[in-house]
This record gives sequence, structure tokens and C-alpha cells, in this order.
Amino acid sequence: MLLGYARVSTDDQNLALQRAALRAAGCRRLYEEKASGAKRDRPELAWLLEQLRDDDVVVITRLDRLARSTRDLLDVAEQIKGAKAGLRSLAEPWADTTSPAGRMVLTVFAGMAEFERALIHQRTSAGRVAARQRGVRFGRTPKLGPEQLAFARRLVDEGRPVREVAGVLKCHRATLYRALEALDRQSGPASNGTGIAP
Repeated sequence: MLLGYARVSTDDQNLALQRAALRAAGCRRLYEEKASGAKRDRPELAWLLEQLRDDDVVVITRLDRLARSTRDLLDVAEQIKGAKAGLRSLAEPWADTTSPAGRMVLTVFAGMAEFERALIHQRTSAGRVAARQRGVRFGRTPKLGPEQLAFARRLVDEGRPVREVAGVLKCHRATLYRALEALDRQSGPASNGTGIAP
């Protein structure tokens, strides 16, 4: 069965042209909605995908009615394929998964999307390495700043218990232990192992 999907982005747009084209293409059932293509939550599209049976074909007037990005298009196409159904676009005859050529085109699109994701990952990784070399720190901001740590080190070295110093700095004692140990690793070993009084 041919199942038509029509979508416009706003309430003041009209579905009549899409509806007529889908009826002319032989669609026996239409699913229509007024929602942005960027929205993941499109109830009519979800309902259509749930209703698919073997050998059904989802027909759209243009690919951008179904998805706004290659990734979204591939996700929807994968759901359609999983239901053993096909996808056909009236404006883009090459986007017809009921034909070998259409399946090949979508496979190429999937490969290009995967390649694009790999490039983005590679660029992000290279950017992080360069940022680290410039001294940029990633992750959460340390609970204790350098001045607080120097103050804590001085108090602990004077014999004040870590629990008391942590209370003064308003942090958990485990946080203070970790921070002081990291400070000791940076400045070399302390004379009594960790230099931290319990």
C-alpha cells in the first residue's frame, strides 16, 4: 500500500498541494501534520511508522517534508527499512528505496554522514589537543583555587587536622585530600609521605 506523508511547518501554511500530489501518486492513506521538520516529536510521522507493514511504501512530495537533515532522513529511512517497507520521494526520483538505484543512493548518503561524523570527531580531538597545549583545562572547575590550596597546605603543615581545614574551606575532606595529594605530586614528594595530618 502507498502511504502518503505531508507536512508543513506552520499553521498558516496549506497542505492542499502536497495532499493533491500524494493522491495523484496513488496514496490510499494520508498522514498530515503541521510541525517543524526540526522537531523530533511528530505524532503523525510516528503513527505512520508504527502502522507500516511489509511492502508498504511511504510516499512524500519532497525529502525535506520528511526530515531537515541527512542524519534525520537516514534515521527515518532506517525505521522504514526495518519495517520491510519502502520510501519514495516524488520530487527526487533517485530517492526511491523500492529500486536498487535508490537503495544505493541512500547507502552512499549513509556513508557520507558517517564520514562527516568521523571528520567532526577528528577535528574536535585535534582542537582539544591544541587547546591543552595552550593550557586550556577541560572538565569541571576545581572546587579549590590555588590560593585556597596554598592556605590549606600551610594550615595542614602547621598541624591542623584535614577535617578542620576542610570545614574552614567549606569542602568535603576527601576533596581536600585529593587536592593536596595532586599539589604534592606537582611540587615533589613531601617529607613525611603525603604531608597530610588526618
